[in-house]
Amino acid sequence: MFGVGMPELIVILVILLVVFGASRLPEIGSGMGKGIRNFKKSLSDAEKEVNEAAKPAESVKKDS
Repeated sequence: MFGVGMPELIVILVILLVVFGASRLPEIGSGMGKGIRNFKKSLSDAEKEVNEAAKPAESVKKDS
């Protein structure tokens, strides 16, 4: 879609290294990982809630 390959990723990493410095990159990576993990968890929780809310409606349709 965006055409981001290995050369583009290397350029982005070099820019990040110059802007933030080598000591801050692990902190940034850790923060991004935690954010992605929390986002996935909230999506799965929302999906579970939708599925649980749909169960009573499905049972009413089947009984009719």
